[in-house]
Amino acid sequence: MGRHALLLEVEDTERARALHAELLRMREAGELPGVAEIVPAAVTVLLDGLEDPRALADRLRRLEVPPAAPGDTASVVLPVRYDGPDLAEVAALWGVDEEEAAAIHARTEFHVAFCGFAPGFAYLTGLPEALHVPRRATPRTAVPPGSVGLAGPYTGVYPRTSPGGWRLIGRTDAVLWDVSREPAALLAPGTRVRFEAVP
Repeated sequence: MGRHALLLEVEDTERARALHAELLRMREAGELPGVAEIVPAAVTVLLDGLEDPRALADRLRRLEVPPAAPGDTASVVLPVRYDGPDLAEVAALWGVDEEEAAAIHARTEFHVAFCGFAPGFAYLTGLPEALHVPRRATPRTAVPPGSVGLAGPYTGVYPRTSPGGWRLIGRTDAVLWDVSREPAALLAPGTRVRFEAVP
């Protein structure tokens, strides 16, 4: 990471999300001078631009991190046609019919935990553990842009055509990545996301 970076590791994605939120709050309050970037991932948060990473590491070891709260974070609604090729399989795994599987997904409030895999791809958390589904045994070689998929604890929307092994339950016309937009990514860590079923 370099001599001016610090990588913090925690137990799970929800703790990483909470740590990210607390570090952002601290930076806004002037408690993290010189921190240029704060980048969350599945179980880590990277801080970059530090003069003395070791001193900050010692200070953060004693940090009490409150659970992440929705607060005033940005909110995005994504219209989705729940007609994905894996919707029936997901419904069967959940023990409901396809219509109810779509309704469950649409009434869940998600949060962007972190971004990665491809520009504009956000890993969304929010489904309870009982609704986590495994990846497909055989990944697809090309998943169309706008595909809404599930894998493990995450929901995601493919910003462009790419290979993928997530279970596809629907599709959206929302543009997840646009270099002519500022910021280019529609979804950023901390954003609240809701899916709205459309015909």
